[in-house]
Amino acid sequence: MNRTLVHILFVTAVLGLGLAIGYINIPDAWYRSLAKPDFTPPDWIFAPAWSLLYIMIGIAGARSFLGRRRAAGLSGDRRAAGLSGDRRAAQWPLWLAQMVLNFLWSPLFFGLHQIAAALVVICLLLASIAAFIIASLRQDGISALLFVPYLAWVAFATLLNGSIFLMN
Repeated sequence: MNRTLVHILFVTAVLGLGLAIGYINIPDAWYRSLAKPDFTPPDWIFAPAWSLLYIMIGIAGARSFLGRRRAAGLSGDRRAAGLSGDRRAAQWPLWLAQMVLNFLWSPLFFGLHQIAAALVVICLLLASIAAFIIASLRQDGISALLFVPYLAWVAFATLLNGSIFLMN
């Protein structure tokens, strides 16, 4: 499959699904009634921040998908030379796991009003993002770097979710 097409499909799918889930789970009166810490950002910042992050996540996903396919095709000689695709192959399931967790968080928090369950999910999301970065560092530094702002944003969101849990 054409690499450019794979990248376009991944970015379109991730951005489209992410924005659709965000649109369906817009903060409502329940969210506005919650006690929140002073460092809570304004609502308008989330759509542009997530749009940029979803583009980077989509690019990293495409790279992981394509890398998984390349890693599966390594010859025995390259594996013996220490170029095994094991770590590269680990990127793909980690990328999928973080996407599932990412798309699960908003419906849990905003849709079902499950602050504690959302906190568990976002902690798992944070761990899966960190694991993806670690798995990507040696074979695909670009994907690892693309996930660093995502890690920072989700770390902040975890702090925010935890604070809201404690305050309510």
